[in-house]
Amino acid sequence: MAGRTAYTLLGADDPAPVGLFNAAGSSPFLLIGDHAGSAVPTALGDLGLSPADRGRHIAIDIGVHGLGHVLARLLDAPFLHQYYSRLVIDCNRDPAQAEAIPVISDGSRIAGNEGLDAAARAARIKAIHAPYQAAIAATIAARQAAGRATILLSLHSFTPVMNGIARPWEVGVLHWRGRTDFARAMLDALRTDAALTVGDNQPYQMDATDHTVPRHAFPHNLPYAEIEVRQDLIGDADGQHIWAQRLAQAAQSAAACIGHGSNVAVREL
Repeated sequence: MAGRTAYTLLGADDPAPVGLFNAAGSSPFLLIGDHAGSAVPTALGDLGLSPADRGRHIAIDIGVHGLGHVLARLLDAPFLHQYYSRLVIDCNRDPAQAEAIPVISDGSRIAGNEGLDAAARAARIKAIHAPYQAAIAATIAARQAAGRATILLSLHSFTPVMNGIARPWEVGVLHWRGRTDFARAMLDALRTDAALTVGDNQPYQMDATDHTVPRHAFPHNLPYAEIEVRQDLIGDADGQHIWAQRLAQAAQSAAACIGHGSNVAVREL
């Protein structure tokens, strides 16, 4: 692998690094999925992982691919997402950091990531990470040039249990700096359902380890929210539809609260 270039890492039968659904969506929302895929380039084999590990949360945000597509239809929003596993390279991490290509994750050894030289790391960045981030930047720039508002909505999922501890939240809303008004309004909207336990920067807190939202929302002063949905709730199509409806209604309400609601309408499926 060390001698391969970025241009030969992905073969003819490998998927493109970026997926874009409903590109012409007319609402203010831009949906993104940093960890929506589980593909591994053919050149990297199986990364030394069992099929079970490649289907776990360490490799993919379970349920986000389906959730994002349903939510994109409901909100008439583009959904721009990553096809490759975060074990190949984590697109929500600074590619210069070692954790962008982990050698161990939740107790599993990633043998295919051990001992990579600079050229091997650069190949993954240029073939997968850079095109994904460039696609987000280009989409935002095109919307700004057209005078269109953008609310960045980043979709993730989390495990029901971590390190033996059950997580009580069904959903969490993450935020940090910049335009936090939309995230806080979405928190309020989700909390109107008394049956839900909604995390405010739980089960994770957005901070300097996050890459995509800080990279794109903060410099452009975009309203944003990073949404975490518990994986057991969106592991099948029924759950994805239920949660897409719930998130669409909350996003619509939050957008109206910050003055971006005039053209937002939740579609019927």
